[in-house]
Amino acid sequence: MRRAVPPSEGNEVRRDGRQEVGASYSTNEVGELTRQDPTEGRGRRIADRLRGTMPDIPRSETISTRQQTIATRARQAPELSFTSLNHTIDLAWLYEAYRRTRKDGAPGVDGQTAAAYAEHLEDNLRDLLDRAKSGRYRAPAVKRAYLPKGDGSTTRPIGVPTFEDKILQRAVVMVLEPIYEQDFLDCSYGFRPGRSAHQALEVWRNQLMAFGGGWVIELDVQRFFDTLDKAQLRTFVRRRVRDGVLLRLIGKWLNAGVLEEGAVWYPEAGTPQGGVASPLLANIFLHEVLDVWFERDIKPRLTGRAVLIRYADDAVLGFSEEGDARRVLAVLPKRFSKYGLTLHPEKTRLIDFRSPRGRDPKGPAEGLQRRTFDLLGFTHYWAKSRRGYWVIKQKTATDRLSRAITRIGRWCREQRHAPVGEQHRELAQKLRGHYGYYGITGNSYALSGFVHEVKRRWCYWLNRRSDRRPWTWARFARYMRVNPLPPPICVHSVLRHAAKP
Repeated sequence: MRRAVPPSEGNEVRRDGRQEVGASYSTNEVGELTRQDPTEGRGRRIADRLRGTMPDIPRSETISTRQQTIATRARQAPELSFTSLNHTIDLAWLYEAYRRTRKDGAPGVDGQTAAAYAEHLEDNLRDLLDRAKSGRYRAPAVKRAYLPKGDGSTTRPIGVPTFEDKILQRAVVMVLEPIYEQDFLDCSYGFRPGRSAHQALEVWRNQLMAFGGGWVIELDVQRFFDTLDKAQLRTFVRRRVRDGVLLRLIGKWLNAGVLEEGAVWYPEAGTPQGGVASPLLANIFLHEVLDVWFERDIKPRLTGRAVLIRYADDAVLGFSEEGDARRVLAVLPKRFSKYGLTLHPEKTRLIDFRSPRGRDPKGPAEGLQRRTFDLLGFTHYWAKSRRGYWVIKQKTATDRLSRAITRIGRWCREQRHAPVGEQHRELAQKLRGHYGYYGITGNSYALSGFVHEVKRRWCYWLNRRSDRRPWTWARFARYMRVNPLPPPICVHSVLRHAAKP
């Protein structure tokens, strides 16, 4: 039986599409991930055939052991700067990086797919290794794409690297991650092995419940990935890593151009959101700017209790005392501006989120309004439990729910002429995916509403297939009794603490 490596050793691997286009990770045992990934397609099958031509490639456990060695050294010497790491990246390391790279992502500026790269996998990896070590590797420009943001009215710019660039970035991340996992604090959850958005939501809710509610600061950094100061980032990286090969590669990725509308331009600041290395670099930056500063400099000066939860560039801060919250809110813009970042003046706000159980008869504090707030796609609000206690509940955020329903309606319109059984299978898979993230304790009402809207839109577009035999609601209901869609289920059941009256 293969031994699972603890998360603290930096050996578990995240497998989430958001890494490529901006989303959360799930983790499995190292060495089992690729075999369980159904999306790798033809490129995976070609790689399996080529494996016999690379007899010197060790098992993935060997890679994990080498990562564990790096993690142990980093943990035992917190002030150590690693000056020799590039020797870790060899052909075996690149092959493992290839295995851990998603094969279904969009191609970059060169148009090369994972399947095409796998046709001459060994030759391509050897050439990539030689160019990376000798300094001849040139980071290609990233292809600019735009994804809907929030309710879909705005978009988020995404950088799509080439497939080869993804492999090399993954290889470097596999070296750096075991080091920085020893430094990152428990308040950080985004894009880290063994950590997920649901863990962040659970810890955040239980901490607020322990406070009995309090004052919450929603922190929003304007265009973080586009305005990140490259010089400051290099300074932070050098505190732990001084290997010339790795620093040179990181510098090339930071200075890579952006291809948009047929022209390449070179931004002075930022790192492409969507690159494999970008999440780790962002965590390194915000670890110094926010996490360490809050834990070591701010918390000891507070009169009450406080908690920080950060997921990539999204962060919330909770305080038991209003005075503490207001003082921190006043210094946050100065702290971020020191490192070239700007807080959104409207989205960064202070919220009176005290429990209604201890509500002041005179109402909320001056300048504040009792309101809900959103975190990681969920709206947080106070409500009575079945036993009559005040508890913090979480439901699907309105903009996320609307966007999901809109996408389902668009899909039903585009696929309305496909066989009904085929549509049913696809919709069932989409519903299970929705439950996989939003299926948390207390969110059953929003899940049921989502299923109802899916059925309404599916019936509507089935009825538009033909006039000869319309899909009335009665006919659709009969079909649903025989072929039901997956019912709403709670996938993530967590311990809920109630505040007694």
